[in-house]
Amino acid sequence: MNIKEEYTNNIMKINLLKCLAGTLIYLLTSSFTVLNGDYNTVKVKAPFPMQPIKVFNYPKQDFPITNYGAIEGGVADNTKAIASAIDACNKAGGGRVIIPAGVWFTGPIHFKSNVDLHLDENAVLRFSDNPSDYLPAVQSSLEGMEFYNYSPLIYAFKCENIAITGKGTISPKMDTWKIWFPRQKYYMDAAGKLYTMMSTNVPVEERQFGNEENRMRPYLIHFNRCKNIMLDGFKIKESPFWCVHMYMCDNGIARNLDIKAHGHNNDGIDLEMTRNFLVENCIFDQGDDAVVIKSGSNQDGWRLNTPCENIVIRNCSILQGHTLLGLGSELSSGIRNIYMHNCTAPKSVLRLFYIKTNHRRGGFVENIYMENIKAGKMQRAFEIDTDVLYQWKDFPTYETRITPIHNIHMKNVTCEEADAIYEIKGDERLPVENVELKNIHVNKVNKFIKRVSNAKNVNEKSVTYSKLAGQ
Repeated sequence: MNIKEEYTNNIMKINLLKCLAGTLIYLLTSSFTVLNGDYNTVKVKAPFPMQPIKVFNYPKQDFPITNYGAIEGGVADNTKAIASAIDACNKAGGGRVIIPAGVWFTGPIHFKSNVDLHLDENAVLRFSDNPSDYLPAVQSSLEGMEFYNYSPLIYAFKCENIAITGKGTISPKMDTWKIWFPRQKYYMDAAGKLYTMMSTNVPVEERQFGNEENRMRPYLIHFNRCKNIMLDGFKIKESPFWCVHMYMCDNGIARNLDIKAHGHNNDGIDLEMTRNFLVENCIFDQGDDAVVIKSGSNQDGWRLNTPCENIVIRNCSILQGHTLLGLGSELSSGIRNIYMHNCTAPKSVLRLFYIKTNHRRGGFVENIYMENIKAGKMQRAFEIDTDVLYQWKDFPTYETRITPIHNIHMKNVTCEEADAIYEIKGDERLPVENVELKNIHVNKVNKFIKRVSNAKNVNEKSVTYSKLAGQ
């Protein structure tokens, strides 16, 4: 190699090193949505393949809302201060937005990615009940139908790496929402209009319902199309509508929650068209169902085509409510691979395990497991009903699609008292198939043991009782 060639090679090497150094500096100083190695994983056992759940490691930097003008006391409006803290946290690459001890009055809270909203012990988020505070309307849903409505009190849309943590409490003012609880004519007229828009495939952007004439209540917590979620440790005291709604979300954990809400439609947690989710060590005290699995209604569910799948619920307790585990009736995108185990309902529920649909839903239900449950009093320990229409019964059927239901398992369950142990009401056009009921014991049965119609391969083993009323 001559001197000229050697010189050229050295220059090339120097330029390459400069390029590599520049790249390294860029990598170290740039902000990324997701960085490799920023996740831990939680392995979850289930009777179906369940991928490990990723848990994001938030950067160790805090953004107290008091640094952005928040004033404690439950009177001053802290909506802008909280929004500023969230924005700063997001722009800095992520971390915790701190809600300190005290009462903090606010309007809606809208998330951005990489933000952990942390409620210190004795912190209370007191949300306004003035509907106008929750405008402009945002993309939301009502019982499986997409539309634009008042903002949920805590809202995230297409975010990733988001969390609500800490031992504080979410406690909205309820005066207005309680007035809106009853389904008056104006509400049902608006619901009928939305149902027609969905059924005729009107674009979601044109379904605008955020006004006081309709009185469509917002969710308390609604995460819509989000990824990598952590809900850990906080309390909920009352809610305008469903308490926690995970909608079309992927990968998350809800644990150590204490939810008490006894208003109309106050479900505990609803997982809708959501996948890869763990719910554990939670307490539910509800005016409606505790844990609910859904997947959209009718044409919207078919359009979105996003099954709710790979969900594990364990070590939870429901102190009061309608159903420990409910599936449907909104299930048009399908539900599969759901596993609830080692849970209790020590007082009373209407149903322990309930699958419900109707002739408009379509979708599917398959590979559902419940086991190791201890419970008190109820109407049914297990029920499948394929003709549940509720308030929608007077609305027209635009298209008939029957729901295939198969591979349902319930075992190792003890109950103190029930009107009936189980009841299966399938559809004669597509009977329920492959139901396993094993090691189920009810101390006292008040009405009847079982009723089964339009079902195939219902396998019962050691379904027992101590006392039957009238005998």
